[in-house]
Amino acid sequence: MTLVFDGHAIAASESGNQISSVMNQFKLPKSSIMQLLEAVGLFMGGIIFCIVLDRWFSNRSPGSSNTPLAEQARRLKQLKIGYPEGMTNLEVLRAQSLLERRLQPFGLSVTWSSFLSASSLIEALSNGTIDFCGGGGTASIFSQAADHVFVRVAKEKYTSPKGQAILVPENSPIQTLADLKGKKIAFDKGSSAHYVLVRSLAKVGLDFSDIEPVYLTQPEALPRFCRGEVDAWVIWVPYTATQARSAYPGRSIADLESIFGEKASVEVPTYYYAIPELVRDYPDLLKVILEEVNEAGTWAKRQELEAAQRLAEQHEIDPSIVGTLQQRSGERAIIPIDDQSLNALQQQANTFRDINLIPERVDVKDGTYSLQTKQNWTY
Repeated sequence: MTLVFDGHAIAASESGNQISSVMNQFKLPKSSIMQLLEAVGLFMGGIIFCIVLDRWFSNRSPGSSNTPLAEQARRLKQLKIGYPEGMTNLEVLRAQSLLERRLQPFGLSVTWSSFLSASSLIEALSNGTIDFCGGGGTASIFSQAADHVFVRVAKEKYTSPKGQAILVPENSPIQTLADLKGKKIAFDKGSSAHYVLVRSLAKVGLDFSDIEPVYLTQPEALPRFCRGEVDAWVIWVPYTATQARSAYPGRSIADLESIFGEKASVEVPTYYYAIPELVRDYPDLLKVILEEVNEAGTWAKRQELEAAQRLAEQHEIDPSIVGTLQQRSGERAIIPIDDQSLNALQQQANTFRDINLIPERVDVKDGTYSLQTKQNWTY
Protein backbone atom coordinates (compact mmCIF):
# COMPACT_ATOMS: atom_id res chain seq x y z
CA MET A 1 0.00 0.00 0.00
CA THR A 2 1.14 3.48 -0.76
CA LEU A 3 0.18 6.48 1.46
CA VAL A 4 0.53 10.14 0.75
CA PHE A 5 1.82 12.20 3.68
CA ASP A 6 2.83 15.85 3.40
CA GLY A 7 2.89 15.56 -0.40
CA HIS A 8 5.23 12.53 -0.40
CA ALA A 9 4.36 8.99 -1.35
CA ILE A 10 5.57 6.40 1.16
CA ALA A 11 5.10 2.67 1.53
CA ALA A 12 2.56 1.34 4.02
CA SER A 13 5.27 -0.46 5.94
CA GLU A 14 7.04 2.79 6.49
CA SER A 15 3.96 4.83 7.36
CA GLY A 16 3.81 3.79 10.99
CA ASN A 17 7.37 4.88 11.67
CA GLN A 18 6.87 8.15 9.79
CA ILE A 19 3.67 9.07 11.63
CA SER A 20 5.17 8.13 14.99
CA SER A 21 8.16 10.31 14.24
CA VAL A 22 5.96 13.27 13.28
CA MET A 23 3.74 12.92 16.42
CA ASN A 24 6.77 12.78 18.67
CA GLN A 25 7.67 16.25 17.44
CA PHE A 26 4.49 17.55 19.14
CA LYS A 27 4.74 15.54 22.39
CA LEU A 28 5.17 17.63 25.58
CA PRO A 29 7.74 16.67 28.15
CA LYS A 30 6.30 15.14 31.36
CA SER A 31 7.38 18.17 33.44
CA SER A 32 5.45 20.51 31.11
CA ILE A 33 2.29 18.44 31.49
CA MET A 34 2.55 18.67 35.29
CA GLN A 35 2.97 22.42 35.09
CA LEU A 36 -0.04 22.68 32.81
CA LEU A 37 -2.17 20.65 35.19
CA GLU A 38 -1.04 22.78 38.15
CA ALA A 39 -1.91 25.95 36.24
CA VAL A 40 -5.34 24.62 35.37
CA GLY A 41 -5.90 23.57 38.98
CA LEU A 42 -4.90 26.98 40.30
CA PHE A 43 -7.11 28.67 37.74
CA MET A 44 -10.13 26.57 38.70
CA GLY A 45 -9.39 27.02 42.40
CA GLY A 46 -9.24 30.77 41.91
CA ILE A 47 -12.62 30.75 40.20
CA ILE A 48 -14.16 28.72 43.04
CA PHE A 49 -12.58 31.02 45.66
CA CYS A 50 -13.98 34.11 43.92
CA ILE A 51 -17.45 32.57 43.82
CA VAL A 52 -17.33 31.71 47.54
CA LEU A 53 -15.96 35.16 48.42
CA ASP A 54 -18.65 36.88 46.37
CA ARG A 55 -21.37 34.92 48.11
CA TRP A 56 -19.87 35.68 51.53
CA PHE A 57 -19.80 39.40 50.82
CA SER A 58 -23.31 39.21 49.45
CA ASN A 59 -24.51 37.69 52.70
CA ARG A 60 -22.67 40.37 54.70
CA SER A 61 -23.87 43.19 52.50
CA PRO A 62 -26.26 45.58 54.29
CA GLY A 63 -28.17 45.83 51.06
CA SER A 64 -29.03 42.13 50.91
CA SER A 65 -32.80 41.77 50.76
CA ASN A 66 -33.00 38.12 51.79
CA THR A 67 -31.57 38.22 55.32
CA PRO A 68 -33.68 38.05 58.50
CA LEU A 69 -32.53 41.60 59.30
CA ALA A 70 -33.79 42.89 55.94
CA GLU A 71 -37.12 41.15 56.40
CA GLN A 72 -37.52 42.52 59.94
CA ALA A 73 -36.63 46.03 58.80
CA ARG A 74 -39.24 45.88 56.04
CA ARG A 75 -41.89 44.83 58.55
CA LEU A 76 -41.05 47.52 61.12
CA LYS A 77 -40.59 50.36 58.58
CA GLN A 78 -39.79 52.95 61.28
CA LEU A 79 -37.65 52.73 64.42
CA LYS A 80 -38.49 55.26 67.14
CA ILE A 81 -35.76 56.00 69.69
CA GLY A 82 -36.04 58.08 72.86
CA TYR A 83 -33.20 59.55 74.88
CA PRO A 84 -32.60 61.87 77.84
CA GLU A 85 -30.50 64.92 77.08
CA GLY A 86 -26.89 64.31 78.02
CA MET A 87 -26.85 60.53 77.56
CA THR A 88 -23.58 60.37 75.66
CA ASN A 89 -23.91 57.07 73.81
CA LEU A 90 -27.29 57.88 72.34
CA GLU A 91 -26.35 61.48 71.56
CA VAL A 92 -23.26 60.30 69.66
CA LEU A 93 -25.35 57.65 67.90
CA ARG A 94 -27.84 60.31 66.82
CA ALA A 95 -25.29 62.99 65.89
CA GLN A 96 -23.20 60.66 63.75
CA SER A 97 -26.20 58.90 62.15
CA LEU A 98 -24.56 55.52 62.76
CA LEU A 99 -27.84 53.67 62.93
CA GLU A 100 -29.36 55.49 59.97
CA ARG A 101 -26.43 54.55 57.74
CA ARG A 102 -26.63 50.93 58.87
CA LEU A 103 -30.37 50.59 58.28
CA GLN A 104 -30.98 52.94 55.34
CA PRO A 105 -30.32 50.22 52.70
CA PHE A 106 -33.30 48.32 54.10
CA GLY A 107 -35.65 51.30 53.82
CA LEU A 108 -36.01 51.59 57.61
CA SER A 109 -36.22 55.16 58.92
CA VAL A 110 -35.08 56.22 62.40
CA THR A 111 -36.74 59.00 64.43
CA TRP A 112 -35.45 60.54 67.65
CA SER A 113 -37.29 62.11 70.61
CA SER A 114 -35.77 63.70 73.72
CA PHE A 115 -37.38 63.34 77.15
CA LEU A 116 -36.93 65.12 80.47
CA SER A 117 -36.56 61.97 82.58
CA ALA A 118 -36.02 58.23 82.41
CA SER A 119 -39.45 57.60 83.91
CA SER A 120 -41.13 59.48 81.05
CA LEU A 121 -39.02 57.47 78.58
CA ILE A 122 -40.20 54.14 79.93
CA GLU A 123 -43.78 55.38 80.05
CA ALA A 124 -43.41 56.30 76.38
CA LEU A 125 -42.23 52.72 75.69
CA SER A 126 -45.27 51.38 77.48
CA ASN A 127 -47.74 53.41 75.44
CA GLY A 128 -45.98 52.72 72.14
CA THR A 129 -44.63 56.22 71.48
CA ILE A 130 -41.07 54.87 71.16
CA ASP A 131 -39.48 51.45 70.55
CA PHE A 132 -36.08 51.80 72.23
CA CYS A 133 -34.46 54.11 74.77
CA GLY A 134 -31.81 54.49 77.44
CA GLY A 135 -31.96 55.87 80.96
CA GLY A 136 -31.33 55.29 84.63
CA GLY A 137 -32.12 51.95 86.20
CA THR A 138 -34.10 53.41 89.09
CA ALA A 139 -36.92 54.59 86.84
CA SER A 140 -37.51 51.04 85.67
CA ILE A 141 -38.31 49.98 89.24
CA PHE A 142 -41.12 52.51 89.56
CA SER A 143 -42.30 51.65 86.04
CA GLN A 144 -42.36 47.95 86.84
CA ALA A 145 -44.31 48.65 90.02
CA ALA A 146 -46.79 50.60 87.88
CA ASP A 147 -47.13 47.64 85.45
CA HIS A 148 -45.65 49.55 82.52
CA VAL A 149 -44.64 47.45 79.52
CA PHE A 150 -40.90 47.35 78.77
CA VAL A 151 -37.83 45.08 78.71
CA ARG A 152 -34.34 45.82 80.03
CA VAL A 153 -32.01 44.68 77.23
CA ALA A 154 -28.49 45.96 78.11
CA LYS A 155 -26.59 48.24 80.43
CA GLU A 156 -23.63 50.58 80.25
CA LYS A 157 -20.51 49.06 81.71
CA TYR A 158 -19.33 52.19 83.49
CA THR A 159 -21.05 55.05 85.26
CA SER A 160 -19.21 58.36 85.44
CA PRO A 161 -17.99 58.85 89.04
CA LYS A 162 -19.02 62.50 88.76
CA GLY A 163 -22.18 61.67 86.86
CA GLN A 164 -24.46 62.78 89.69
CA ALA A 165 -23.97 65.24 92.50
CA ILE A 166 -25.74 66.98 95.36
CA LEU A 167 -25.45 70.72 94.86
CA VAL A 168 -26.00 73.55 97.34
CA PRO A 169 -25.82 77.32 96.71
CA GLU A 170 -22.35 78.83 96.85
CA ASN A 171 -23.13 80.80 100.02
CA SER A 172 -25.02 77.96 101.72
CA PRO A 173 -24.02 76.99 105.27
CA ILE A 174 -24.49 73.33 104.27
CA GLN A 175 -21.09 71.66 104.15
CA THR A 176 -21.74 67.95 104.68
CA LEU A 177 -24.46 65.39 104.05
CA ALA A 178 -25.42 65.53 107.73
CA ASP A 179 -26.31 69.21 107.27
CA LEU A 180 -29.16 68.21 104.94
CA LYS A 181 -31.41 67.32 107.91
CA GLY A 182 -34.61 69.35 107.79
CA LYS A 183 -33.72 70.93 104.45
CA LYS A 184 -35.74 71.26 101.24
CA ILE A 185 -34.11 69.06 98.62
CA ALA A 186 -35.10 69.06 94.95
CA PHE A 187 -34.86 65.96 92.78
CA ASP A 188 -36.76 64.05 90.11
CA LYS A 189 -39.08 61.55 91.78
CA GLY A 190 -38.46 57.96 90.73
CA SER A 191 -35.13 58.79 89.12
CA SER A 192 -31.64 57.65 90.00
CA ALA A 193 -31.24 60.98 91.80
CA HIS A 194 -33.96 59.75 94.14
CA TYR A 195 -31.94 56.67 95.03
CA VAL A 196 -28.71 58.65 95.33
CA LEU A 197 -30.39 60.90 97.89
CA VAL A 198 -31.78 57.98 99.90
CA ARG A 199 -28.37 56.30 100.05
CA SER A 200 -26.61 59.59 100.86
CA LEU A 201 -28.89 60.20 103.82
CA ALA A 202 -28.44 56.64 105.08
CA LYS A 203 -24.67 57.10 104.86
CA VAL A 204 -24.87 59.71 107.65
CA GLY A 205 -27.67 58.07 109.65
CA LEU A 206 -30.56 60.12 108.30
CA ASP A 207 -33.93 58.82 107.14
CA PHE A 208 -35.83 60.01 104.11
CA SER A 209 -38.37 61.49 106.51
CA ASP A 210 -35.63 63.75 107.90
CA ILE A 211 -35.70 65.97 104.79
CA GLU A 212 -38.42 67.80 102.88
CA PRO A 213 -38.55 66.39 99.33
CA VAL A 214 -39.37 68.74 96.46
CA TYR A 215 -40.20 66.69 93.38
CA LEU A 216 -39.01 68.53 90.25
CA THR A 217 -37.50 67.58 86.92
CA GLN A 218 -34.09 69.12 86.24
CA PRO A 219 -35.42 71.89 83.97
CA GLU A 220 -38.02 72.75 86.62
CA ALA A 221 -35.52 72.63 89.47
CA LEU A 222 -32.88 74.91 87.93
CA PRO A 223 -34.72 78.26 88.29
CA ARG A 224 -36.00 77.40 91.76
CA PHE A 225 -32.52 76.46 92.88
CA CYS A 226 -31.16 79.72 91.48
CA ARG A 227 -33.84 81.69 93.36
CA GLY A 228 -32.95 79.98 96.63
CA GLU A 229 -36.34 78.25 96.95
CA VAL A 230 -34.68 74.90 97.73
CA ASP A 231 -31.67 74.22 99.95
CA ALA A 232 -30.09 71.48 97.85
CA TRP A 233 -30.49 69.82 94.48
CA VAL A 234 -29.67 66.23 93.49
CA ILE A 235 -28.70 66.54 89.87
CA TRP A 236 -27.74 64.23 87.07
CA VAL A 237 -24.78 65.96 85.48
CA PRO A 238 -24.67 64.97 81.80
CA TYR A 239 -21.38 63.42 80.73
CA THR A 240 -20.93 65.66 77.67
CA ALA A 241 -19.83 69.13 78.68
CA THR A 242 -21.58 71.95 76.86
CA GLN A 243 -22.02 75.57 77.84
CA ALA A 244 -25.62 74.99 78.93
CA ARG A 245 -24.85 71.88 80.95
CA SER A 246 -21.75 73.20 82.66
CA ALA A 247 -23.56 76.37 83.77
CA TYR A 248 -25.24 74.78 86.78
CA PRO A 249 -24.77 77.03 89.80
CA GLY A 250 -23.68 76.03 93.25
CA ARG A 251 -21.09 73.66 94.67
CA SER A 252 -21.04 69.93 95.20
CA ILE A 253 -21.10 68.38 98.64
CA ALA A 254 -21.20 64.78 97.35
CA ASP A 255 -21.07 62.78 94.12
CA LEU A 256 -21.30 59.16 93.07
CA GLU A 257 -17.64 58.56 93.82
CA SER A 258 -17.85 59.83 97.39
CA ILE A 259 -21.15 58.06 98.03
CA PHE A 260 -20.62 54.66 96.36
CA GLY A 261 -16.88 54.49 95.65
CA GLU A 262 -15.89 51.88 93.06
CA LYS A 263 -19.38 50.37 93.12
CA ALA A 264 -20.99 53.38 91.44
CA SER A 265 -21.36 51.59 88.08
CA VAL A 266 -23.21 48.73 89.76
CA GLU A 267 -25.21 50.78 92.26
CA VAL A 268 -26.34 53.50 89.86
CA PRO A 269 -26.54 51.83 86.44
CA THR A 270 -27.71 53.13 83.09
CA TYR A 271 -29.88 50.68 81.18
CA TYR A 272 -31.22 50.32 77.67
CA TYR A 273 -34.87 49.42 77.21
CA ALA A 274 -37.06 48.13 74.39
CA ILE A 275 -40.66 47.28 73.77
CA PRO A 276 -41.40 43.54 74.09
CA GLU A 277 -42.24 43.33 70.36
CA LEU A 278 -38.75 44.51 69.41
CA VAL A 279 -37.23 41.77 71.56
CA ARG A 280 -39.62 39.05 70.42
CA ASP A 281 -40.25 39.83 66.75
CA TYR A 282 -37.17 41.81 65.66
CA PRO A 283 -34.15 40.16 67.37
CA ASP A 284 -31.74 40.82 64.49
CA LEU A 285 -32.72 44.46 64.43
CA LEU A 286 -32.27 44.74 68.20
CA LYS A 287 -28.81 43.22 67.81
CA VAL A 288 -27.89 45.89 65.23
CA ILE A 289 -29.13 48.65 67.54
CA LEU A 290 -26.99 47.38 70.41
CA GLU A 291 -23.99 47.00 68.10
CA GLU A 292 -24.26 50.62 67.00
CA VAL A 293 -24.83 51.88 70.56
CA ASN A 294 -21.64 50.11 71.53
CA GLU A 295 -19.79 51.67 68.58
CA ALA A 296 -21.00 55.11 69.67
CA GLY A 297 -19.83 54.42 73.21
CA THR A 298 -16.43 53.26 71.98
CA TRP A 299 -16.02 56.46 69.97
CA ALA A 300 -17.04 58.57 72.99
CA LYS A 301 -14.51 56.80 75.22
CA ARG A 302 -11.72 57.53 72.74
CA GLN A 303 -12.66 61.20 72.72
CA GLU A 304 -12.71 61.27 76.52
CA LEU A 305 -9.28 59.63 76.66
CA GLU A 306 -7.77 62.08 74.17
CA ALA A 307 -9.17 65.03 76.14
CA ALA A 308 -7.78 63.62 79.39
CA GLN A 309 -4.36 63.09 77.82
CA ARG A 310 -4.25 66.73 76.75
CA LEU A 311 -5.21 67.89 80.25
CA ALA A 312 -2.63 65.59 81.82
CA GLU A 313 0.08 66.99 79.56
CA GLN A 314 -0.87 70.45 80.81
CA HIS A 315 -0.78 69.18 84.42
CA GLU A 316 -4.45 70.03 84.91
CA ILE A 317 -5.60 66.56 86.02
CA ASP A 318 -4.13 63.59 87.85
CA PRO A 319 -2.27 61.35 85.34
CA SER A 320 -3.83 58.29 87.01
CA ILE A 321 -7.14 59.29 85.42
CA VAL A 322 -5.58 58.77 82.01
CA GLY A 323 -4.53 55.25 82.99
CA THR A 324 -8.08 54.38 84.04
CA LEU A 325 -9.52 55.76 80.82
CA GLN A 326 -6.93 53.90 78.75
CA GLN A 327 -8.00 50.63 80.33
CA ARG A 328 -11.68 51.36 79.75
CA SER A 329 -11.14 52.53 76.17
CA GLY A 330 -10.38 48.95 75.15
CA GLU A 331 -13.50 47.54 76.78
CA ARG A 332 -17.11 47.35 75.71
CA ALA A 333 -19.31 50.40 76.25
CA ILE A 334 -22.40 48.27 76.94
CA ILE A 335 -22.75 44.79 78.37
CA PRO A 336 -25.52 42.20 78.77
CA ILE A 337 -27.96 42.19 81.65
CA ASP A 338 -26.43 39.91 84.29
CA ASP A 339 -27.13 38.75 87.83
CA GLN A 340 -24.74 41.27 89.39
CA SER A 341 -26.50 44.25 87.87
CA LEU A 342 -29.95 42.89 88.62
CA ASN A 343 -29.01 42.07 92.22
CA ALA A 344 -27.99 45.69 92.73
CA LEU A 345 -31.19 46.89 91.08
CA GLN A 346 -33.18 44.56 93.32
CA GLN A 347 -31.52 46.20 96.32
CA GLN A 348 -32.80 49.53 95.07
CA ALA A 349 -36.29 48.12 94.65
CA ASN A 350 -36.25 46.69 98.16
CA THR A 351 -35.08 50.03 99.55
CA PHE A 352 -37.94 51.90 97.90
CA ARG A 353 -40.45 49.34 99.14
CA ASP A 354 -39.07 49.55 102.68
CA ILE A 355 -39.67 53.29 102.76
CA ASN A 356 -43.12 52.85 101.13
CA LEU A 357 -42.27 54.63 97.87
CA ILE A 358 -43.56 51.71 95.82
CA PRO A 359 -46.68 49.77 96.87
CA GLU A 360 -45.26 46.26 96.73
CA ARG A 361 -42.04 44.39 96.17
CA VAL A 362 -41.03 43.84 92.56
CA ASP A 363 -38.83 41.14 91.10
CA VAL A 364 -36.44 42.80 88.65
CA LYS A 365 -35.28 39.37 87.43
CA ASP A 366 -38.76 38.69 86.07
CA GLY A 367 -38.16 37.56 82.48
CA THR A 368 -40.98 39.81 81.33
CA TYR A 369 -38.89 42.84 82.26
CA SER A 370 -35.26 41.75 81.97
CA LEU A 371 -33.58 39.98 79.04
CA GLN A 372 -30.67 37.94 80.37
CA THR A 373 -29.84 34.82 78.34
CA LYS A 374 -31.37 35.31 74.91
CA GLN A 375 -28.91 37.83 73.53
CA ASN A 376 -26.12 37.21 71.02
CA TRP A 377 -23.11 39.07 72.42
CA THR A 378 -20.52 37.53 70.10
CA TYR A 379 -20.12 40.70 68.03
